[in-house]
Amino acid sequence: MLVDMGIDGVEVHEGEGPSTDHVALLLAQISEGDQGAFAQLYDMLSSRVFGLILRVLVDRSQSEEVLQEVFLEVWQSAGRFAPNKGQGRSWILTIARRRAVDRVRASQASTDRDARVGLRDIDVAFDDVAEGVELRMDAQRVTDGLRALPHVQREAIVLAYYGGYSQSEIAALVSAPLGTIKTRMRDGLSRLRTELGVRT
Repeated sequence: MLVDMGIDGVEVHEGEGPSTDHVALLLAQISEGDQGAFAQLYDMLSSRVFGLILRVLVDRSQSEEVLQEVFLEVWQSAGRFAPNKGQGRSWILTIARRRAVDRVRASQASTDRDARVGLRDIDVAFDDVAEGVELRMDAQRVTDGLRALPHVQREAIVLAYYGGYSQSEIAALVSAPLGTIKTRMRDGLSRLRTELGVRT
């Protein structure tokens, strides 16, 4: 029969019922704010708890963080431990396992979210570039199309669409009848559509 000195120097014998649950006794003291009992519990279980967390997370840095979270929860909720429902050690290891799994899920969710944002940013950047290239290509095609027009047709269209002048104002600017300006614009636009490959 194994004999150990229990809390406060009381002999505790393995296999003698609930009194053998050292952790449960410590949890009872911790629930009353006993920092010494908490320090004992930490020394007794931190290595085992850390090992369990590390097996789940693999990452040592995250495992250390979760270890601190586990013992903070133990300190804050020791009063919720019910000795009649199981061993204190099992209760703490259950908290550790749950915390580790939660961290895995949170890390995965964060990774998935970052991946989605990254893909979205790539798509947006690509769309912006593609749109800019397309606009520049369209502008170049229009410029080339205008160069192919007779001077008087090009002049009327440029004044109207780039200068913002009305047909009457263009007629006055170039000293030509309004009817002539209308004809130049109609014929010029028709030819420009042909140059750009636009079917009407």
